[in-house]
Amino acid sequence: MCVCLQAIAHYEQSADYYKGEESNSSANKCLLKVAAYAAQLEQYQKAIEIFEQVGANTMDNPLLKYSAKDYFFKAALCHFIVDELNAKLALEKYEEMFPAFTDSRECKLLKKLLEAHEEQNSDAYTEAVKEFDSISRLDQWLTTMLLRIKKSIQGDGDGDGDLK
Repeated sequence: MCVCLQAIAHYEQSADYYKGEESNSSANKCLLKVAAYAAQLEQYQKAIEIFEQVGANTMDNPLLKYSAKDYFFKAALCHFIVDELNAKLALEKYEEMFPAFTDSRECKLLKKLLEAHEEQNSDAYTEAVKEFDSISRLDQWLTTMLLRIKKSIQGDGDGDGDLK
């Protein structure tokens, strides 16, 4: 865990240097690393702020706007781990800010996960994740966050932590 904290500090410092040189793309890459590590350390608010900031910065750039959906997706997952209602409100906010997000597979997955969570249906949750994963492979970070959310579903007594 100490290594992650050191990594966060170094990436934040690097982002500051890149911002000073007006190299926003490199600064954003460093900030995204900070957000990923922060979420792993359960510093969700910090991760949310960074994902939202980078998402907002990229959504107006014609070359980067397709990445914005990924950043909003990750921010919404962090919200979801903290609180289901916050996740719903964040999802509405992201759809309003960035209408292209509404039609994305990430947004559709979030809506299915929220519905499954509301119904406390771990099977529906797992099925939605499987369906998404069959087209877009989940990386380790996403898998970790999705498992954290799944654990909050009552009646998920199998305890095996398997999403697939």
